[in-house]
Amino acid sequence: MNSSAKPYMNPYLAGVCLGLVLTGSFLILGTGLGASSGIARIAAAIQAWLLPEHTANTPYFGAWGKYPLDYYLVYMFIGTIIGGLISAVGQKRLSFQLEKGKQCSSWKRISFALIGGLIVGYASRLAQGCTSGQALTGGALLLTGSLVFLICLFASGYAVAYVVRRQWDD
Repeated sequence: MNSSAKPYMNPYLAGVCLGLVLTGSFLILGTGLGASSGIARIAAAIQAWLLPEHTANTPYFGAWGKYPLDYYLVYMFIGTIIGGLISAVGQKRLSFQLEKGKQCSSWKRISFALIGGLIVGYASRLAQGCTSGQALTGGALLLTGSLVFLICLFASGYAVAYVVRRQWDD
């Protein structure tokens, strides 16, 4: 990372800003935030481009019709990527690096990241929502399932971190 990079935003201020974005989403769109639906719809559009008839006949992707990209979460996902890139460049934080412990090889770190990402992505579609939608939108609505999910998410995160921490303990 560049030594002239600006300090990170205060996390409490960032949380308030995120809450304002979520509030704006409810007021303007009448719904909350999430990410997995946007990614799934982009995948549906790519599959429809390659295999249009197959995509139209699948129960999952076919339900979105001929224009799966016509959905607000697609644009939110793309905006998140572009906004993050603009922020990283503007704050002089853009760098390409692989963060890992000394005991973990690069291929092992990349493999774990890809496998974990695939599992989480599949699970989010199986559950019909991702962690951000569940935590932000469901938590803001004080849904019991979302609050139980958050407790389980943090508990499992601490449990897994305890198991794999030796990979990072150099």
